[in-house]
Amino acid sequence: MKLTPLFILLALFAITVQAQDLKQQELDSVVITSTRIDLPFKAHSRTITVISSSDIKNSAATNVSDLLQQVAGVDIRRRGTAGSQADLYIRGGGFDQTLLLIDGIKMDDAQTGHHTMNAALPIEVIERIEIIKGPAARVFGQNAFTGAINIVTKTSLKNTVSANLETGSFNQLNGSITVGTELENSSHIIHVGKMTSEGYRNNSDYDNSNYLLKSTFNKNAQAIEMIATFSDRKFGAENFYTTNPTFNEYEETKNSLIGFTTTFNTEKFKIKPRVYWKRNEDLFLLRREDPSFFRNLHITDKMGAEVNASYTSDAGVTGFGVDISKIYIRSNNLGNRNRFMTNLFLEHQFKLLDNKLDITPGVAVTYFSDFKFHAFPGLDIGYTINNDLKIYGNIGYTYRIPTYTDLYYNDFRTAGNSDLKPEEAFAQEIGIKYNTNKFSGTVAFFNRDAKNLIDYLRPNTTETIYTAANITEVNTKGFEVDASYNFKINDFNQSLAIGYTFLDDNILDQNKELSRYSLNTLKHHYTTRLSTQIFKNIRQNIVYKHAERTTGQSYNVWDASLVYTLKQLAFTATASNIFDADYIETGFTPMPPSNVLFGLRYNFN
Repeated sequence: MKLTPLFILLALFAITVQAQDLKQQELDSVVITSTRIDLPFKAHSRTITVISSSDIKNSAATNVSDLLQQVAGVDIRRRGTAGSQADLYIRGGGFDQTLLLIDGIKMDDAQTGHHTMNAALPIEVIERIEIIKGPAARVFGQNAFTGAINIVTKTSLKNTVSANLETGSFNQLNGSITVGTELENSSHIIHVGKMTSEGYRNNSDYDNSNYLLKSTFNKNAQAIEMIATFSDRKFGAENFYTTNPTFNEYEETKNSLIGFTTTFNTEKFKIKPRVYWKRNEDLFLLRREDPSFFRNLHITDKMGAEVNASYTSDAGVTGFGVDISKIYIRSNNLGNRNRFMTNLFLEHQFKLLDNKLDITPGVAVTYFSDFKFHAFPGLDIGYTINNDLKIYGNIGYTYRIPTYTDLYYNDFRTAGNSDLKPEEAFAQEIGIKYNTNKFSGTVAFFNRDAKNLIDYLRPNTTETIYTAANITEVNTKGFEVDASYNFKINDFNQSLAIGYTFLDDNILDQNKELSRYSLNTLKHHYTTRLSTQIFKNIRQNIVYKHAERTTGQSYNVWDASLVYTLKQLAFTATASNIFDADYIETGFTPMPPSNVLFGLRYNFN
C-alpha cells in the first residue's frame, strides 16, 4: 500500500506508546575495543564515531544498513529494504575498501565486498558500533583502506526475554525473540529473528532469517567468550546488476561465524587470543525460474587465529599482534582457490608534556601467498588542550589486495584480470574534537592519494565488456563535521545530532566515460536526527538525510518513529521515506516509496 505523508504522520501520532528509560551514554566512559591499545573515546587521535545503544533506540532504523546511513561520511548504498543487499563505503572508498568487524573479528570476504554487510547483526543484540574513519591498515590490516566498523554485541541481558512483532507496507512481517540468562558460572544470549515481505516492486520479495548465540563460560576463573551467528537471506534481485527486462534476477546468501576469545590480564600485560571460522555462500540466478540460463555459486571459508597484546611501561603503551588465516573458495565461475595470510602489527604510544601530547607510530607487515610481503606504516599525533578539547592528526599508508571477483570473474559484461596489483594509498588527516556531557563535536579535513586502484574499464563507449584494471592515480579530499547536543525539557532527555561530509573524488588522467569508478560518489551528505520526549511515556524520533552524488542526482529523505511503552509492552510506529522521494542509491534499483511499519515489543525481566 502506498501512503501519503499526511496519513503517515497521523498514523504515527494516533498510536499510544510507552517511553523507554533512555539514559545518555557518556562517550567518556566508552573504551574503543577494536584496537590493541584500549583507550577511552576522548583519548584517540583519530576520527571515531560511536553509535551507542541509546542512539540505536532513537534511530528509527530496523537494521544496521539503515542505521549506518545516518552517519555522515558513511555511504550505505542499498538495493531494497531490510538490508537484503547493501554496499558499505567510507569517505568515497569502494565497497571492497571498508572492513567490517564483529567483536573485533574481521569479516572481510575474499570473493567480493558486496557480501560485507551480509555479516551485519540484528540491532537487538548490538551494544554499540565503533566507526573508525581514515586509513586503518596499520591497525587492522588488509581491507581497512578507508576505514573500519566494529559491531560490539551485548555481553549480558540478565535473565530477560523480549519478543518483537512488526507488520506494515509491502506485506512486511518481522518477528524476533531475544533471551538472556545469567547462570552461576556462565551467561548466554540467544536471538532468533525472521523478516519477510512480498516486496515494493516486481521481484523485490525477501525471506531473511537471523540467529545468534553468545555465551561466556568459566566466568569465575578464566572467562571464555563464544559467539556464533548465522544469517540466511533469499531475495528477488530485480535490476540489481542489469537492466535487461527479460531477466528476473534472484539471489541467496548464507553467512555464518563462530569464534572463541579469552583475555589474560596482569598489571602490565594484556593478551587476547582468538580463533574463528567464517563462511559465506552466494547463489545468484540471472533468471529466477531458469537456473540453467546463468548460475553462479560461490562458497568461501576463512579460518583464522590471532593474538593481540599490549604492554604498559614507563615509556608508554606498546601494542602488538599476529593474525594468521587461510581462505578457501569453491566456485563454478571463479574456480577452486586458496590463500594463506599472515599479518604482524606493532605500535607504541608515547605520552609527553604532562601527558597532553600523544604520539603513536605503528606498522603492519603482511604476507599473502599470492601477493607476497607488504609493509604499511602510520603515525597518529594528538594534543589535549583541556579535558574537553583535543586536536589531532594522522598519516599512513593503506592497501587492499584484489578480491577473487577482481581477479577471475567473467560474464557477458565483466572480465577479471589475474595480473592486478594491490591497491595502495597515502592518506592524511587533521581534526579537532570537543566533548562534554551536553555537547560533542568533531571537525576533520582529509586527503588520500591512491595508486593502482582497481577499476573496470572499457576501450570505448560502444564496447560493453568492462575489464578489471589498475588506475594510475586517484585523489580524494574532503572534510566532515559531526555534532550532537543533549538537553532537557520538563526533566526529559532530548537530543539533536547533525553531520555533514563533503567529498571531491578525482580520477586523474582517466576518461570517466570509460570507467565505472567513482561515478556515484556521495559528494554532499547531510544528516540530522532529533529525538524528543515531551510526555512521560512517549518518545518521537525524526531523521533527515540529504544526498548529492557526483552524477548530479540529489534527494532528500525523511524517516520518523514513535515509541510508547506501558509497563512491559512497547508499541512502535516507524515511517520511512515519508515524503515519497524518488531516488536510486546504486545501480539501477529504485528505492522504496513511503511506507510504514507498526510494531509490538514485550520485555520480561
